[in-house]
Amino acid sequence: MIIMLISVILLVSLDQFTKYLTVININEGTSIPLIKNIFELSYVKNPGAAFGILQDKRWFFIILTTIIVITIIYYYIKLPKSKRYNDMRFTLVLFIAGALGNFIDRIRFGYVVDMLYFKLIDFPVFNVADCYVVVGAFLLIILMLFKYKEEEFGFKNRSTK
Repeated sequence: MIIMLISVILLVSLDQFTKYLTVININEGTSIPLIKNIFELSYVKNPGAAFGILQDKRWFFIILTTIIVITIIYYYIKLPKSKRYNDMRFTLVLFIAGALGNFIDRIRFGYVVDMLYFKLIDFPVFNVADCYVVVGAFLLIILMLFKYKEEEFGFKNRSTK
């Protein structure tokens, strides 16, 4: 648990630091090209979720995030102590850090600070916490498809005896 806590604190700190740098260095709605016509830093206030859905539903996100983080921590604690599950622990840490990074923004500002923009594909502006969640989701899919079996997590159909 100590390693999880330290990891989450470090990852959330990195996310919050990048958001702080964005707010003090970039005017809202403006962009700084890093790779011309491909990648930019762009300060956007996002009062919704991914792709701008559910705009201005702050309390919904606060409650949902609280439930999700508590659930993930529960599963983290329930994981067997074996080294076999270290990559699953890492994946869960990414989810917790991503959720908390955006949670802090919603509590402090009522919106999430986004700054990473892939102009080449016109992908919505996102932030470091979002990256944690996306990488965590990708890792979870890979782990569930290729490393772990359903039975290891108690998902086996319990109605058959």
